[in-house]
Amino acid sequence: MNKTGFFFHGDCSQHEMGAGHPECPQRLAAIEKRLQTQGVAEQLLRREAPLASIADLELAHDRMYVASLRGLTDGLRDEVLAGGPEHAQIDPDTSINIHTYDAALRAAGAAVAAVDAVMDGEMDNAFCNVRPPGHHACHAKAMGFCFFNNVAVAARYALERRGLQRVAIVDFDVHHGNGTEDIVAGDERILMVSFFQHPFYPYGGTASTASNLVNTPVPAYTKGEAIRELVASSWIPALDAFRPELVLISAGFDAHREDDLGQMGLVESDYAWITLQLMEVAARHAQGRIVSCLEGGYNLDALARSVEAHVRVLAGL
Repeated sequence: MNKTGFFFHGDCSQHEMGAGHPECPQRLAAIEKRLQTQGVAEQLLRREAPLASIADLELAHDRMYVASLRGLTDGLRDEVLAGGPEHAQIDPDTSINIHTYDAALRAAGAAVAAVDAVMDGEMDNAFCNVRPPGHHACHAKAMGFCFFNNVAVAARYALERRGLQRVAIVDFDVHHGNGTEDIVAGDERILMVSFFQHPFYPYGGTASTASNLVNTPVPAYTKGEAIRELVASSWIPALDAFRPELVLISAGFDAHREDDLGQMGLVESDYAWITLQLMEVAARHAQGRIVSCLEGGYNLDALARSVEAHVRVLAGL
C-alpha cells in the first residue's frame, strides 16, 4: 500500500457557473461519496488545500491576467451587493461567481502542496479532488471552465522552486489541454503527452511542432483497447526516453463511454490500466512521485467510479 494524499477544500465547491452547468460542485461531492462508501477514503492522507501564492501562479500565467481575474471578482462582488447578476461571463461556457477566484487559488494551491508533499517524502503520490479544472487555462486567458492551469503551475513550481530538471505532464482528458500546451510548448524541461478526441473542442493539438509535446489525437468512438495500444506504443517510450523526475496527471474522466460531453469509449478498467502504466514509469524514473489533478468528467456516477479506480491504483489498494 502506498502513502497516497487526497487534497480538497470546501472553497472548491463554492464556485459555480449557473443552474444546469456540467462543471458543477456536485462533481466533487460524488467523488467524495464514492470513496467514502467504498472504503477508499479512510486509506488516504487527507489534506486541505492551501491558497496558491501569486508568485507561484505567475510561474505559468501572465501577471496582468492574474490581477485582472482578481479585479473582475472584486467588481462582481460589488455588483452582487448592489443587487446585480451573480455571474460574470468569461466565454460562452465559462463564468465566475464571487467565490471563483478563491476556488481557483485552492485548486492550484492543492497541486503545489501535493508537489511539496511527494518531494518531501510525506506522500508517495497524491490526487487533488479540486475544481475549477485547469488544462484549458492559457498563459493569459481563461476558457473552457478553467481559470488557472493547475498542472502547469505545479510543473513550473517543481522546476523553479524544488530544483527538478525534468517533469512530465500526462493528460488523458477527452479534450485537448490547449492551455497546458500554450504554457509549456518549447520548454524542454517539461514533456507533455496526451490523447484527446479530434476534431473536438478546443479544436487544436495537431499544429504544434514543439519537440516536447506528444499529442495523439483520436477519432470519436475510440475505445479502451485502442487507447491502451497508443499509450504503450507512443507515451511510454517517450516518457522513458525523457526520464521524468515527477509525473503530473491532468486526470479528466470525460473520455468515459457514459459521459455526454465526449464521444469516446473508455471505462473504469482503462483508467486503472493507464494509471498503472504511469506508476511504473514513475517507479523507474521519479522515485514513484505522481501528482494527479482532476480535470473533466461530467457524468457524476461514471466520474466517481473512474476516480475510485484511478485512486485505488495510486494507493495500491
